[in-house]
Amino acid sequence: MKPIPPKPFRKARRLSPLAYLRAFRRDLLSAQPERLFAAKMAEYRTPFFRSYLLGEPELIDLVLRARPQDFPKSDRVSEGLRPLLRRAVFLSNGADWARQRRIIDPAFEGGRLRATYPSMQEAAQAMIARLTPGRQDVEPILSHVAADVIFRTLFSVPIEDRLAAEVFAAFRTYQRRQPILNAGAFLRLAAWVPRGIGRRGRRAATAIRAAITALVEARAAELAAGTAPDDLATKIMTTADPATGELMATQEIVDQVAILFLAGHETSASAMAWALYLLSLDPDAQRSAAAEAKENPEFSDISGATFIRNALREALRLYPPVPMMVREATRDETFRGRRVAAGSPLVISPWHTHRNPRLWEAPDKFDPDRFARPGVPKSGYLPFSAGPRICPGAGFAMVEMTLILSVVLARFELRPMPGREPVPVAHLTVRGRDGIWLELQPRRAAPKT
Repeated sequence: MKPIPPKPFRKARRLSPLAYLRAFRRDLLSAQPERLFAAKMAEYRTPFFRSYLLGEPELIDLVLRARPQDFPKSDRVSEGLRPLLRRAVFLSNGADWARQRRIIDPAFEGGRLRATYPSMQEAAQAMIARLTPGRQDVEPILSHVAADVIFRTLFSVPIEDRLAAEVFAAFRTYQRRQPILNAGAFLRLAAWVPRGIGRRGRRAATAIRAAITALVEARAAELAAGTAPDDLATKIMTTADPATGELMATQEIVDQVAILFLAGHETSASAMAWALYLLSLDPDAQRSAAAEAKENPEFSDISGATFIRNALREALRLYPPVPMMVREATRDETFRGRRVAAGSPLVISPWHTHRNPRLWEAPDKFDPDRFARPGVPKSGYLPFSAGPRICPGAGFAMVEMTLILSVVLARFELRPMPGREPVPVAHLTVRGRDGIWLELQPRRAAPKT
């Protein structure tokens, strides 16, 4: 199958520090100079900070896998997310992070995926019942179904549930006001300086946490009465830390549910939207994916949908939902002969690494078959991060996304819309600046059931 390029994304020319800061504030992705895509390491100096982009796989492996304890998540990066996530596992470090992972990880073990799959199926079938032929912005459709999956698997309620609907509505306001990175990631700002999301974003975060708290408290009452369903929320709330025997307190659980909703909803929706767009550009790839698609696939069918999974992997490579991650050096380091001072921000960028011509053949081309061939570069593919901090829900997400794409492709043929090519921008995840518009037409061949 001949690989084809997606719509070229923007790569900036060399910019002055002031111009870069302006472009960074306006649009993180288009501010990135083209030379960074092949850089082994890049140092960026301004009068205010010095940061480092790590592009060499050995450096990425050192930070994420070999010595993660020496390169924790930067508190400065998390400032804009604190109103919503507080001390969630995504933001914590050290012993606090390790304790949270000991409690959360069992909820996403392999056996649990089969147990949550019926809830995923229900959400997918509810989506396909709503979906009609014609020209569609698929981003809100996929955001809705991804959120529905989270509510059904976490709390055994559909998104139509009142509290679930409140969380979803507030989150739509929050996510558009929260960039993945902002100046606070690099500048040492005084405590009184306003951060990131603004008043509307903070109100949305408060509303989200209030609704999640109500869901958690309702589940606690069900657990006390012995009537709680066996879902992810029950698993997290009843799993004791094996090191201490302690359960999470209510507000700790709210923190974790908030990040599970954010990560499980935003990243999956982003990846699925870009995957459908890329398949719409390549009729051969779309036919290969549709040949595996089923209107209501069983759990066992997911492992057989090899091409659909590889198309998702390729979408995650070209448009990683989380385009950049920031760690912080806890002590002076020497990287590639250069001194990196303690406290320096270290940027690991899937946005750059996934299109690095030194690591990938034809890096800008959509080629799902590359994941059927050997040679995927170690530490060159990081859609879910890597090392101890790899996303605990990565397996969950791949099952969910494969299911939903299967259901869509079994029912509809996808066509791009000329003149509405999506331009990637970074909010909480990589989204289309004006949405991702496709034309959906009923598939002529009889779908498999």
